[in-house]
Amino acid sequence: MSEAFPRTRVEVSTVNGGGGRARRLTRRLAVQNAGPRLLHPRRTQPAGPRGDRFTTAARMRWLNEASTRIGTSLDLERTAEELAAFSVPRLADAAAVDLLESVLHGEEGERVTGAAVPVTRAMAVRAVDALAELEPAPVGEVVNRLERRETLLTTECLRNGRPVLVGRMTARDYARVAPTDSAEAAMRRQGVHSYMAVPLIARGVLLGSADFVRAGDSPPFDRADLDLAGQLASMAAVFMDNARLYGREREHVVSLQRSLLPRATPHTPGLRVHAHYAPAVDAHGVGGDWYDVVALPSGRTALVVGDVTGHGLPAAATMGRLRTVARTLMMLDIAPDRLLARLDLATRDLEDDQVATCLCAVYDPADSSYTIASAGHPPPLLVDAGGTARYLDVPVGAPLGAGVIPYDPLRVRGPVGGRLVLYTDGLIKTRTDDVDVQLEGLRATVAAMAPEQLDSGGPLTLPRRDDGRFDEAVLLVAGGHELGPGVRLREWDLPTEGNPASTARKLVTEQLARWELGELADVTELVVSELVGNALRYGGGPGRLRLLLDERLQVELADTGPDLPQIQHADVSDEGGRGLQLINLLCRRWGSCRTANGKIVWAEQNVPGRDADLPL
Repeated sequence: MSEAFPRTRVEVSTVNGGGGRARRLTRRLAVQNAGPRLLHPRRTQPAGPRGDRFTTAARMRWLNEASTRIGTSLDLERTAEELAAFSVPRLADAAAVDLLESVLHGEEGERVTGAAVPVTRAMAVRAVDALAELEPAPVGEVVNRLERRETLLTTECLRNGRPVLVGRMTARDYARVAPTDSAEAAMRRQGVHSYMAVPLIARGVLLGSADFVRAGDSPPFDRADLDLAGQLASMAAVFMDNARLYGREREHVVSLQRSLLPRATPHTPGLRVHAHYAPAVDAHGVGGDWYDVVALPSGRTALVVGDVTGHGLPAAATMGRLRTVARTLMMLDIAPDRLLARLDLATRDLEDDQVATCLCAVYDPADSSYTIASAGHPPPLLVDAGGTARYLDVPVGAPLGAGVIPYDPLRVRGPVGGRLVLYTDGLIKTRTDDVDVQLEGLRATVAAMAPEQLDSGGPLTLPRRDDGRFDEAVLLVAGGHELGPGVRLREWDLPTEGNPASTARKLVTEQLARWELGELADVTELVVSELVGNALRYGGGPGRLRLLLDERLQVELADTGPDLPQIQHADVSDEGGRGLQLINLLCRRWGSCRTANGKIVWAEQNVPGRDADLPL
């Protein structure tokens, strides 16, 4: 139980503690000859405060009450605590419950073989005030360490799976019950005079043990008490095994869920992103929430949060597929509303017939703006530098998979020093409040928090009024800031008349000279010339030219053409068709994305010997 009495294992041990068949037979004859005895003669006790507590009817009522008081949750630790608490003071003056280490790790438990004693850990201790000075092993400690001596609990309950009963303890019995000399002395001082222990066995495997003591004027345990404790242990063991199975399922789903979420957020110029995920306490509440942070061309950043309906492994699998599709589409189309429309088509193609809510926001450091679109998702919160929080009136479209499109975007400037808060409904959901109350509670909570507390996931860590988070939750906090000392961003609107290619070459060459990157001018001029030429030929003329210097140098040109460029297979005699081939050879990478008004084409170069402190 502890230092004072062996830790709890809720299985059914044997009455005697050692032996051989001849010795057990001798003791059995002694019991028959001496009347109601077990290990020691039991004296008849006068009717005291507990003398009539377990009549036949009382036992039935007590066990029936146990079925409602133990196993109220699918949590191993809580179930062990409920078993110990229910046993005191009705059955015993003190009780302790221990569980096998393997069970705590989600494994099945161990078959009783009579060989080695399994490793156990103290899970719960409960005692009346008069026994406050007993010395149980602290909860959470490994009980059967090498320095402890073997006891009736370890030799009978844990090794052989049999209950133990010591009706009236003698001086010799204290050493057989207490695991240490200190515990033995404490039991003597506290007047402990009776002991029993039962194994916790469910579905044929040992999960742990429970042991009990009585002291003072309490009557000693008898065979009826041992039978009652055995029935209680059997009931509690089933609850514990259910909790073990449930916990193992939850761990599997949470592990899968975490493996499908981003391991780290990418470098995002002008934007700090803090991502947090909290699994539900309930295993059935895990499986469908996700988030993603995607670095887009020319310094933009995409923020995505989503929630697949349903829970468990099917929802987690669907979430992983949707996140992969969304990430791929985001590199092809940076307009959030168009992304959601494509995601809706992809969701309808899934065989699971599931729907999902999703919110997508694209941040542009050029003007510190967010473009946001929603597919049935809770609205985002915008917090200014002073702490004022308000919900953005994003047009809410149908959930993904419902087949109702298009989606309408909202464009909003991010306040200096402010935060954009994206989340899933598990952050606000309760079993009692309606959605308006839930949203207002989150708004007030966020407004009362310091920016550092909000960035560190404060809304996920605050205590809840209900019985815990029964649904998983995602929290994404994004804060725009000035570009770092090594990041430079310039934009120009190219003319539609005259020679826009020459103008573009002149602009980028002069800017690279100011950034002391003249060695990149030749390649950048060629790239710009090709981009402008394609825009004139296929895109209705060039639009805005962007030059971004961060970890690499990126050139981007927008136009209104609908078709994305592709590398052509040019023959030796062809006069054109080689521009993108040159860009593909000279640049680290290149690509194109659709926008609400057309497309952008971009190319990226490495920057040799880059210095973070570049002149403006």
